[in-house]
Amino acid sequence: MNIIIDAMGGDFAPKEPVKGGLQAHKLYKCDITFVGKEAAIREVLTAEGIKELPDGVRIVNATEVVEICDDPARACLRKKDSSMTVGMNLLKKGEGDAFISAGSTGALLSGATLLVKRIKGIKRAAVAPVIPTGAGHSLLVDAGANAECTSEYMVQFAYMGSFYMEKVMGKRNPKVGLLNIGAEPSKGNELYKEVHQLLKEAGEAGRINFVGNVEPTQIASKDAPDVIVADGFTGNVMLKTMEGTANFIVRGLKDLFTTSMKTKVGYLMVKGNMGGFKKMLDSREVGGTSMLGIQCPVFKAHGNSDALAFQNTVKQAIRFVQADVNGAIVENIDYMNVEKKKPLEALRSLAKKDNNENA
Repeated sequence: MNIIIDAMGGDFAPKEPVKGGLQAHKLYKCDITFVGKEAAIREVLTAEGIKELPDGVRIVNATEVVEICDDPARACLRKKDSSMTVGMNLLKKGEGDAFISAGSTGALLSGATLLVKRIKGIKRAAVAPVIPTGAGHSLLVDAGANAECTSEYMVQFAYMGSFYMEKVMGKRNPKVGLLNIGAEPSKGNELYKEVHQLLKEAGEAGRINFVGNVEPTQIASKDAPDVIVADGFTGNVMLKTMEGTANFIVRGLKDLFTTSMKTKVGYLMVKGNMGGFKKMLDSREVGGTSMLGIQCPVFKAHGNSDALAFQNTVKQAIRFVQADVNGAIVENIDYMNVEKKKPLEALRSLAKKDNNENA
């Protein structure tokens, strides 16, 4: 398996993408293709004591870099020799199994949509990070790719998220919840009421395990669903609120344990457990975010990703490819494009078709 890494994307490029890719190559026995300014990449290799490229590691030169200040909608088209554009074209041509970048999210999403293309029948790709919850970890989809959504987009998010959690994260019959301001089906605006009804009907037809609306406070409980569905605006606000709250808690605990000798002694007594808690909140342990709905796997690493984050993003990309998540999406696309006016009738018709084929 060959994973393509944008070596020039992110706050600490090319050092951290290259180090993380090398670590992943060693740990997971996968091939790695670094795309970017070859001279800069080789400087990192030299600093790491590597004179010759290891077997299975190669460099593809790209002279340009997509910057945060570039127009995300046109960056990949205007900078055709950027590491991001060259990397995605390699993916499209089948010269790699997945692509990872810590560069501009907007440019990456736009480039993936225009160059790699969406899976036929998928209306919008979605950003789907794995987030810490009271149940362990859950998938939030969408977390910012689509600020404005239709009910069809969000139904597709639910299906794609369900396939991801089942196949990549090993959750059997993953619970799917709709992020909302209340648990009752009548809560939310017209969009969310319509999505609730469509997901309820999909659940009744046995296509997904829909558990209803989920309030943000429930995310921290053991009853948190495995997949949390939201429009991109709401999902992004929730994600950033969680990140800010996590940082606030960690800083607060650090300040608490350093106020006196007594609290310092107390910290030493719980240091082991605190380490586990901090690790649970550390996004580096999960790695990057998948862009669901793209024909070939594309992953967005956080802009401040270090080597560990890149290493774990490679690990997640390998799982995605091996689990054939996109194959499951293609196989179920008919259910995901249910006619809006008669969703239940359409689902029943498809279910009847399945029963007849299995008879």
